[in-house]
Amino acid sequence: MAIATDPKSTSSHLSLRSAPLGALWLAAAFAAGGVVFWSGLVSLVDAWSVPEYSHGPIIPLISTFLFLREMRAAPPVDRPVTDRWPGVAVLALGLLMGLLGNLVRIPDITTYGFMVWIAGLVLISFGLRRGAIFWPAILHLVFMLPLPQFVYWQVSVGLQAVSSQIGVALIQAIGIPVYLDGNIIDLGLYKLQVAEACSGLRYLFPMLSFSYVFAVLYQGPVWHKIVLLASAAPITVMMNSFRIGMIGVLVNYFGIEHAEGFLHTFEGWIIFVACIVILFLEAMLLQQLTRRPKRLSETLDVEFEGLGVQARRVLDVVPSAALIAAAALTSAAAVGWAAAPEREIVRPDRELLVFFPRVIEEWRGAPRLLEPEIERVLGADDYHSAGYVSEVSGASVDMFVAYYHKQTEGNGIHSPEVCIPAGGWEVSRWRQLEVAVDGAAPFEVNRAMIQKGLNRQLVYFWFEQRGQRLTSDYAVKAITVLDSLTTGRTDGGLVRLITPLEPGEDEALGDARLQQFMQAMLPRLSAFIP
Repeated sequence: MAIATDPKSTSSHLSLRSAPLGALWLAAAFAAGGVVFWSGLVSLVDAWSVPEYSHGPIIPLISTFLFLREMRAAPPVDRPVTDRWPGVAVLALGLLMGLLGNLVRIPDITTYGFMVWIAGLVLISFGLRRGAIFWPAILHLVFMLPLPQFVYWQVSVGLQAVSSQIGVALIQAIGIPVYLDGNIIDLGLYKLQVAEACSGLRYLFPMLSFSYVFAVLYQGPVWHKIVLLASAAPITVMMNSFRIGMIGVLVNYFGIEHAEGFLHTFEGWIIFVACIVILFLEAMLLQQLTRRPKRLSETLDVEFEGLGVQARRVLDVVPSAALIAAAALTSAAAVGWAAAPEREIVRPDRELLVFFPRVIEEWRGAPRLLEPEIERVLGADDYHSAGYVSEVSGASVDMFVAYYHKQTEGNGIHSPEVCIPAGGWEVSRWRQLEVAVDGAAPFEVNRAMIQKGLNRQLVYFWFEQRGQRLTSDYAVKAITVLDSLTTGRTDGGLVRLITPLEPGEDEALGDARLQQFMQAMLPRLSAFIP
């Protein structure tokens, strides 16, 4: 005798019975993912110890809140979900990125892969159409990631320069005599260095995250959200410049202690809170531009009620074929990576740069050591810095070479395009110049004229990368990733040559001088940068 059953009742009953099994498949995927993405996660935690990224641990918590908030708009459904498999493709892409990052020893790539992998799991769990609503929570995870090192330095130095200029303009507006030399604010009795810590990055990153969440929670026109998000960076830069200016004023009247220690940190926190207050005031002003203004409390969706119920829905994950495939695929990647033999970094035989010749034909060199702070920021494994003088003409060339055993795992070369302006030099447009030196194939170098006051100098620099000479930071990174994957080598170096120009001296004479020096120097370089 057949017993009739209610389809909805049967579906619900099966869902309850199978729910723990779905959660177990999800847990298995996360356990296996931990193996694949471990190096990236460890590197991420290390990055959070740096002040600029100290906000990082809060980001996953906020993303979790945004995720649970969106779950209210994606209640359980009784009908079968048929669009889970696109999520498997996204998850597979994340796994490939993670494995690639592991192979080339660039944890940032692994961490980016982890974010893509998480997005794939969300799409698998909810389906493509329903899972797409969670993009704000997934995208917010970007704010926990550190910038690539070469991008970080470009942004940091750029912000230092802008903040210094605006801060000095503020001090001058108050009537205090001040002079800006690069990132040095000269008040006469005191000199303040606008260091890396004063670039504003430690305020900019958390402020960008805050403005993003603010824009997501804001209940208003889309253009309001865009304005709120886009204004975060200008607000932070202006307030950091105001901070630098006020520190200069306080130091001028009350002493150098206002630029150091607790007072410096305390002033920084005041500025960060002020940035948030300005963002709230901006939202209130935007409301006044609408036909029916609302109070700010009515425009922000910060309701926490029911989030616990949404969190418990993790136990209701359906053990679909797509989820089982995701767990199996991730487990296979984890086993494959764990069983793979460890790839050693290839370190070619080379001479130490301390032995670089002090006499190169007619050129006589005088080596010098860098200041400890500069050496720390440089982060090179080996370097050579010397001034060479021609015994024939008396002309001089400053030579600097930096060598890195590996240019992955956060290590990398600092381009002179970033460092030279920080020293107060005005730089004419960098351009590429093809140089033909006897005995070597023609290659391009970066060339620029720099000037500070009446002093003019001509600069050449290029990157020595395992037999290739490059002019682009981005090309260096791309080729380093490829070489790490194919040859196991990630070493490389930077060569920078500078010659001063006499008043009225033609630039062409400086070009000839540098190329004459290169003619003598290049044949000897390969022994030190193979």
